[in-house]
Amino acid sequence: MPVPAYSFLLLSGVLFTMGAVGFLIRRNPLVVFMCIELMLNAVNLAFVAISRYLNSLDGVVFAFLVITVAAAEVVVGIAIIVQVYRAGRPMDVDDLDLMKE
Repeated sequence: MPVPAYSFLLLSGVLFTMGAVGFLIRRNPLVVFMCIELMLNAVNLAFVAISRYLNSLDGVVFAFLVITVAAAEVVVGIAIIVQVYRAGRPMDVDDLDLMKE
């Protein structure tokens, strides 16, 4: 018995909401990046579910592009976090706005 598309869209909405709440509440940069990744994966799930419902590959292709951009974002984000850690700065998102010192 196939799973209906609205189930995947509901799961996608729940995952996106969890990521958005985590992004707004947490202050650790690693957790913030994980929440952003969770939101991107939720959107990918919605793209693929709608693509499957419409019998089209457009959503799958777009999800693949989003995964590529997310991988680049992780590389840049982890590099910034490592540099901040090496400089001996506190790992708090609110304090990272003073990168020039």
